Amino acid sequence: MFKKVLIANRGEIALRIIRACKELDVATVAIHSEVDAASLHVKYADEAYLVEPGPIEGYLSIYRIIDLAKQKGVDAIHPGYGFLSENAELADACEANGITFIGPPANAIRTMGDKISARRKMIEAGVPIVPGLTDPISSVDDAQRFADKIGYPVMLKASAGGGGKGIRVCQNRGELKSLFELTKAEAKAAFGNGTIYIEKNITSPHHIEIQILADKHGNMVHLGERDCSIQRRHQKLIEIAPSLLLDEELRHKMGQSALTAARSVNYVSAGTVEFLLDADKNYYFLEMNTRVQVEHTVTEEVSGIDIVKEMIRIAAGNSISERQEDILLRGHSIECRINAEDPKNNFMPTPGEITSYYSPGGIGVRIDGNIYKGYVVSPYYDPLLAKLIVRAKTWSGAVQRMSRALDEYVIRGVKTTIPFLKQVMEDIDFQSGNFDTNYIATHLDKLNVATPVNEMDKVVAIAAVIAAHSRRQ
Repeated sequence: MFKKVLIANRGEIALRIIRACKELDVATVAIHSEVDAASLHVKYADEAYLVEPGPIEGYLSIYRIIDLAKQKGVDAIHPGYGFLSENAELADACEANGITFIGPPANAIRTMGDKISARRKMIEAGVPIVPGLTDPISSVDDAQRFADKIGYPVMLKASAGGGGKGIRVCQNRGELKSLFELTKAEAKAAFGNGTIYIEKNITSPHHIEIQILADKHGNMVHLGERDCSIQRRHQKLIEIAPSLLLDEELRHKMGQSALTAARSVNYVSAGTVEFLLDADKNYYFLEMNTRVQVEHTVTEEVSGIDIVKEMIRIAAGNSISERQEDILLRGHSIECRINAEDPKNNFMPTPGEITSYYSPGGIGVRIDGNIYKGYVVSPYYDPLLAKLIVRAKTWSGAVQRMSRALDEYVIRGVKTTIPFLKQVMEDIDFQSGNFDTNYIATHLDKLNVATPVNEMDKVVAIAAVIAAHSRRQ
């Protein structure tokens, strides 16, 4: 086992990894920006060091992170999610400097991180994919010709994308023309790569993802599925495990497809294979996330397996602790993302100081968070404050428990998604499992959510928040 692990991340996932390391008796090194100096992950780590420059750049500086790891005698680096977690260059840099990367091989990250190469690989492996191109599309004329062939709606997607960014749904030729250059520009800005491709938009699907674990000895298992269909702007808000739609036969079939996808790139570590499931229960490969997911918690709750610990053990050369036949899913789990956002204002971020904080508790309630009274929510980072997770024997019991926990949860000083999440738990459609990826769009009035604003208005508003914050410094 490792002696010392550096966590190349921040916030709740950094704290989650620190806790796993402590239970494995592994020392931890945290990194932080100046803005994050008072973060809980800084306080809980055995060692913590400032990385510069700026609030973002330090977390993205491979050179500085590797140099610090070497200075402090670090054996391994865990990248968490976001930032450098799916950056093959970090994995390469770790290997070149004799440091273990707690994640998959660089080649697997490269192949699955590029959506076009991943689609090609899935075709070779026999995994079903959404109908679309397996080559970049360079002109709007070519895009329109292909869309006319497969039929609208279609989706423009960034090849290097992830996290719901660089995606535009086009209902007709006019929308395709107007959104083509915008999508390329957003892809370039977000990922440093303006390559986009086009695929058929599956109408009203469920977003199903399969959690897998693979070790260096050729062992590979899946831990069942999560339903992540409650989304807005392709960003997940609520995740559940297991899905209410899958029976054992379909679960096995999708699980085997996920393992086939992982084997096709010689995958090692924890990873997630995401699928779209249509109304006829046909499923299509969407992408693979070569890292730990935000929503890994619900899988842990129903499987009893600590995914973060398994990642660390696998990286240290150990075998997976469970065989496929030993993995049983028990009960139901729900995760709600508690974000500093205003649902009544199109989920716009709401930075500021938390003036009161009271967390829920009781049987079957878990919080993975990084906030406290006096914590300042920065405009520079994702607005996720905490993840509220519940588990119960039945689906209805899990919904009731989540509703109760949300009633107990008090965060003041910034607007949060708590009131919105309460309304979802009280909605008869959600309670009966009658939801898909269009749930929020079709329940705007019932959930008291504002009508979506123009994308450019959103960008301008976020820029204004950052500028105002900067003036206060």
